[in-house]
Amino acid sequence: MFVVTYRKLFFTLSALLIAVSIIAMFAFGFNFGIDFKGGTITEVSYQAGRPDQTALNTAIAKLNLGNFVLQPTGTDSYDLRTRELSATEKDAVLGTLSLGSAYPLTVQSYNSIGPVVGSELKNKAVTAIIVVILCIVLFVTYAFRKVSEPVASWKFGLATIVALLHDVIIPTGIFIIYIHYTHGEIGILFVSAILSVLGYSVHDTIVVFDRVREHLRINKEDRKKESFDVTVGKSVSETFGRSINTSLTIFLVLLVLFFVGGATTKDFAFVLLVGVIVGTYSSIFVASPLLVVFEKMQNKKS
Repeated sequence: MFVVTYRKLFFTLSALLIAVSIIAMFAFGFNFGIDFKGGTITEVSYQAGRPDQTALNTAIAKLNLGNFVLQPTGTDSYDLRTRELSATEKDAVLGTLSLGSAYPLTVQSYNSIGPVVGSELKNKAVTAIIVVILCIVLFVTYAFRKVSEPVASWKFGLATIVALLHDVIIPTGIFIIYIHYTHGEIGILFVSAILSVLGYSVHDTIVVFDRVREHLRINKEDRKKESFDVTVGKSVSETFGRSINTSLTIFLVLLVLFFVGGATTKDFAFVLLVGVIVGTYSSIFVASPLLVVFEKMQNKKS
């Protein structure tokens, strides 16, 4: 009952986090990587140890290439992402990466992505997220179609929409703040992470909703009169331990991936870390209490 009783407090916290996330989006903008806006990926390996990353960042910045991302890969390689380079700029970049031939290197790959391809990927990414949310909502509405009292089945879907939007906006805002200070960028892995968060979040939400549905069925069969907020509170309490334990297990795995994994998966792990926390929070403290709000609004109208 604690969650239901103090739902306004949890709604306020969510509203503040959403507000901060939206402000961050407008203040820092979306720093899309070359996957979305086009550019060049240059991967080089060094024969006798790679140079210091800070020194390379300073040297590359002097080339006036605009925003770029330099990431270490493996034990002796670097991955450089820049805007599309001309032949002259390519030679200058390779010379800089070798710090004037002080560090002999081998070009492992040099790939360019045009802005048309990047724009197409961006549109497909947004479409994928929207389609996933719609499919999830339709599934929830169908799964709870036999629930008509005291809350209609479509309101379970509506609560799920709110929770999913919550789980997209907050991780996105926090990630934008994160890459602003770490000089990262938004790539395809970010979209993959958001889609994974949506799947995880809705799974957790359905577990709680299913327990609510089960209690409603039992109350109806036993002709037991129980207020809806008590039913929801009891359902949340019964699933609380399961949700926390599951999330904690996933969190620990992602924490190891974030600190020990490679640079290419670091941002992916960060988004998932934030998403697991936010998704667990929304399932317990947002989606379920929203059902109580809908029920009380319905009673006021009648």
